[in-house]
Amino acid sequence: MQFASGSPGRIFYIRFDHDEDLLSGIQSFAAEHQIRSGIIHLIGAISEGSLVTGPKETILPPDQEWQNLSGAHELLGTGMIRSGPEGPKVHLHAAAGRGSSTLTGCFRKDTRIYIVIEAVIIEFSGFSVREFWDEKAALYLPKPEIPGQE
Repeated sequence: MQFASGSPGRIFYIRFDHDEDLLSGIQSFAAEHQIRSGIIHLIGAISEGSLVTGPKETILPPDQEWQNLSGAHELLGTGMIRSGPEGPKVHLHAAAGRGSSTLTGCFRKDTRIYIVIEAVIIEFSGFSVREFWDEKAALYLPKPEIPGQE
């Protein structure tokens, strides 16, 4: 286990509009407002997206199971903003439902908004979360850091 402790920093409310790309919108907003680390909560609807719904088997590194969404789906999600080598990175998990079916997973690309998504970002103050490459998992994983103790 690794941890860091701090306080909430700035809090942002963002309305993303129809046909915008959700992931790139969050990433651009975080870069523009110099958010190094924080948590994202969001609600709204999405018209398309590609997500990882888990590994095909419980092994490392995982062989990821990909699903594509098409058509309007209600969305409820939470995620993290972490410091990456090239600026802020978004790690977003969400449930997207339409009718009686729901997909839950990690949204990775092609996240097109249907009508509107409301997002709240709470910035972390007193610590940050950085991404690092983990060879065993073959994924970028989080590492909490307190300034001056890296």
